[in-house]
Amino acid sequence: MSTSGSVHRPCVHPAVARARPAGDHRRRVRGGGVRPSRTLAGRAAAAPWRAVEPGSMLEKSRRRPVGRWHGEARVRVPMDEDTSGRPGPGGDGPDDLPWWILEQLPVPVVFFDRPARLVSANQATLRSVAKPLEQLVGLRPGEVEPGVLIRGTENLEAVVEQVIASGESRTYETLIRPDPGPESVWTAVISPVKDGSGHVHGCTVVTLDTTELYRARERMTVLNEASLRIGSTLDVGRTAEELAELATETFADFVTVDLLAPVLVGDEPGTLEPGTTIVFHRAAQHSVLAGCPESVMPVGARHTFARESALGQVLLRGEAVRFTVDEDSLRLWEPAEPDRVRSIREHGIHSSMVAPLTARRITLGIAVFSRHRTPEPFDDDDLLLAGELAARAAVAVDNARRYTREHATALALQRSLLPRRSARQQAVEVASRYVPNMTGAGIGGDWFEVIALSGARVALVVGDVVGHGVQASATMGRLRTAVRTLADVDLAPDELLTQLDDLVLKLDREESLDPAGGSSVAGATCLYAVYDPVSGRCTMARAGHPEPVLVRPDGSAAQLPLPGGPPLGVGGLPFEAAEFDLPERSILALYTDGLIETPGRDIDAALVALRETLARPARSLEATCDAVMAALLPERPGDDIALLLARVVRLDADHHVSWDLPAEASIVSRARKNVARQLERWGLDDAVFTTEVIVSELVTNAIRYGGAPIRLRLIRDTSLICEVSDGSSTAPHLRRARMFDEGGRGLLLVASLTECWGTRYSPTGKTIWAEQALPGA
Repeated sequence: MSTSGSVHRPCVHPAVARARPAGDHRRRVRGGGVRPSRTLAGRAAAAPWRAVEPGSMLEKSRRRPVGRWHGEARVRVPMDEDTSGRPGPGGDGPDDLPWWILEQLPVPVVFFDRPARLVSANQATLRSVAKPLEQLVGLRPGEVEPGVLIRGTENLEAVVEQVIASGESRTYETLIRPDPGPESVWTAVISPVKDGSGHVHGCTVVTLDTTELYRARERMTVLNEASLRIGSTLDVGRTAEELAELATETFADFVTVDLLAPVLVGDEPGTLEPGTTIVFHRAAQHSVLAGCPESVMPVGARHTFARESALGQVLLRGEAVRFTVDEDSLRLWEPAEPDRVRSIREHGIHSSMVAPLTARRITLGIAVFSRHRTPEPFDDDDLLLAGELAARAAVAVDNARRYTREHATALALQRSLLPRRSARQQAVEVASRYVPNMTGAGIGGDWFEVIALSGARVALVVGDVVGHGVQASATMGRLRTAVRTLADVDLAPDELLTQLDDLVLKLDREESLDPAGGSSVAGATCLYAVYDPVSGRCTMARAGHPEPVLVRPDGSAAQLPLPGGPPLGVGGLPFEAAEFDLPERSILALYTDGLIETPGRDIDAALVALRETLARPARSLEATCDAVMAALLPERPGDDIALLLARVVRLDADHHVSWDLPAEASIVSRARKNVARQLERWGLDDAVFTTEVIVSELVTNAIRYGGAPIRLRLIRDTSLICEVSDGSSTAPHLRRARMFDEGGRGLLLVASLTECWGTRYSPTGKTIWAEQALPGA
């Protein structure tokens, strides 16, 4: 008898558990002759006799009287010599009932004496081993024949000896796989046999076939492992790999996982219409052989199945199916899938299962389990296990799919709200970085902005909305839009933050009245700075935001002492602006608190590291951004991080010119001549006529409706800008002039000749500006 297996924990395989036909029961003994002996069932039988060792269980049992029913049931070897086939004294009396019980037990029971040698066994044992008792007596535990041990029972004798020595029961379990034959698991309960004084005379071994229980336990172990390993990440491809890896480690030799094409991009698969072709993508595959040689396509490959094919029908039914792979089925598959059939024949695949990945009644794909190294085909228990694994994997894939879709939606929203390109301006050279948080949805409320203003000026904005997720991102979008709108009005930084604070208060009131609820906007922070490249002055104000860092051309870096203001939405407190002279080529660094406020790191130390990193020479602003991120970015940011670096540029005298004009009507023609000469000097002859018309209208309006002092300025930047300032705060309005109106056409003419125009106010009056494209731009 050839067997193989591995021991899981102490247990007995029924070395004496094979059925035997009815016949004489003989007991091998040393010495000569045969004498009648009573069997366990009480029948008389001729048995060989042998001398017994003094003190052995067999010898003592012959000298000890038969135990009684009402006392402890004792193992005995019959003493009577009659051949009537019935028990000795008492016949069918109560003293013999324990022996009838043992004989009629449906499980094998074996008796070993103190030297751990088999003494006797019940009928179930003899039937299971198909051997007479005389061939079993004297065998050691685990032996099927003298000197021949069953694999998996190597430790059985040691356990029996431990039970006899300690007097305590033990359990022994082993997994045995005979050749040929299916694997089986046997469990034995080994109990000591004691007399009334507690002396151990041997032990009994009761064996049970626990194969089904073992398999059920294995399935539960696999399912428990699946709950821990499948779906460990919110990645569709990785989830499919986890299913394939777990299945090949437990019950399959080769596994492929194919997902419907829409699943990989986060979409929900549609209904499979009759006659349609189902498009799959190979999401994962795993094999017990290195390199998955059974596969006919790589991971990521696209392939199709017809709706009416076997796999298509599995998808439609939504139930796992088991297939036996034989030549008849291969001949049917070969015309449609010759490569698969060739691989099946080459690797000897003999059994397969197909399980659909279904979650929320939506089929997401299929998993195919195959065997070619395991000789046994899949059974119904394997089919049940495959279905359970596929169901669990389908839930994880569906969660990952929905996360992929929601994450892509959120990121699309985030990208649409952040600036995609720098504003058209020459006042500053900018570089920026945005890093989403890694603990939430990957999006948040941090933002930055570069806004081109009138007069070649530029606004730099950095803000942070409390919280993460789509709600914070949407709120950030509303604030960003409000900032751009207020910036177009050319408000001063402190006035802009005041208007923004009022807007946040209104938004919070609206959210509080919304039955659906929403995240509070209060607590958002913002820093707004306006830089004028003509004067080199920068005016800025902040609302609860970290102070910016200025890096001067000499390499020194320091935080600007900007007056602090409350976060947006607090209300009732004013914002204060500060003005600074920025040397040309100096760098202004604006950032959100996620860059310096990291758990476990001191903020002051982070600010020192930020200043030191910014002060180091670098090839470009982009390289400086990378250096800052490398020095301060945590491994898994818990908050969004926005960084904006701006290197300021001054407009030299060759790019701007200005004239102070008296408030006289005759000065208009002189202003036109001055502008014409300057444009010719700049090489902008094609813009002379248009600019003269614009200057004539703006200067006339300043003289007629404004007042002294009047100043005209031309700026050559990315566009040609014409500005006229006066001492009045009265704003002009564009209106439609009627047929016989003498006025009202000036601003309409300016608006038709320029790209844009507007008004900005100052403490001493206003400035009307008009911007036109450079000739040839």
